Amino acid sequence: MSDLFWVVAHTRPRREKKLVEYCRLHRLAVTLPCYNSAHKYRGKTVVFHKPLFPGYVFLQLQKANFSSVRQNDCVANLLEVFDQETFARQLQEILAALESTLEVRLAPSIGEGTRVRIRSGPLQGVEGWVEKRHGMSTVLLRLDFINQAAAVKIAADQLELI
Repeated sequence: MSDLFWVVAHTRPRREKKLVEYCRLHRLAVTLPCYNSAHKYRGKTVVFHKPLFPGYVFLQLQKANFSSVRQNDCVANLLEVFDQETFARQLQEILAALESTLEVRLAPSIGEGTRVRIRSGPLQGVEGWVEKRHGMSTVLLRLDFINQAAAVKIAADQLELI
């Protein structure tokens, strides 16, 4: 595993799932965090599986595989991750939030606020930034490398200041 490096594939529009198919076909480790989005059409509810970070797919590759992925038609650019440990930890925290029963959505930006740690629940110990919205606290789980964040609704009494 030490010869695998995290890289971020910046994809062409709406090509994330195609890149995941390509990677799985070529036995490359790939992660595409997704959430379910339900919409009603003519009285029927349809659930879509949408990428949490549109335009980004996360890969663990050997250096030898960089060029083959970079040349894929779905990839606009391949970004090397310089702080592998922090990136892996932050990505795992976001994946844990997606696996929990909490509602997770893409936050429009990483806003300024108070740094907190979640005290209880399925995300106990996870740290993030708080932004007040309509009386609810929203914890932003940061993925600094791509300047994006996942928003999780958490009650204020579950948070502690860091």
